[in-house]
Amino acid sequence: MSAILPLTAVRTAAAEREYQPFPNIARRNSTQERIEVPALVHLMSLPSGVRMLEVGCGRGIALPVFARLCRPSRLAGLDVEHAVVAEARDRMRAHGAAGEIFEGDVRDLPFPDASFDVVVDFGTCYHIARPDAALREIARVLAPGGRFVSETPLSQLLSHPIRSFGRRLPWAVVPELVPARHRGLWSSRIKTSQARVACVG
Repeated sequence: MSAILPLTAVRTAAAEREYQPFPNIARRNSTQERIEVPALVHLMSLPSGVRMLEVGCGRGIALPVFARLCRPSRLAGLDVEHAVVAEARDRMRAHGAAGEIFEGDVRDLPFPDASFDVVVDFGTCYHIARPDAALREIARVLAPGGRFVSETPLSQLLSHPIRSFGRRLPWAVVPELVPARHRGLWSSRIKTSQARVACVG
């Protein structure tokens, strides 16, 4: 007799098959913590005191830095890998940072509509099957006027030249996310209404 898995377990297993995890490299983690995240906060002018989500948060390297520099009213991280979610929770506790870590798939976010003012992605959407589903979910959980901050194709090419070669995000599926700021390795989009996008276009 075969066991029947809960639907969430089936979804998580499928998501893990569609995503190849990155190795844990201490030097890269340190560079992200000390240089990359502070530069991102500065260059993209991330606001303070808002509701913030990092998708594909991995081991939670960036989350304590966001907590310190942005002082968000709510800070959440999400990752599909069970083991790294536990590491992220441990890291948050070790840094005394307040936040929530969720195990889940960016293509099926466990949050209500308009739950966040800022969503940050360090490249997860470039490395999963069906990135269109991820972008739709990110747009859904962003509040009107909220910002989605993501790595650019150039950033991905420099970080993962073989793995990310030729990959682009299908922005056309989320016309409500309008380009706002571009800073070489990073770009941001603001969530507007479909109606406004249609008028501007």
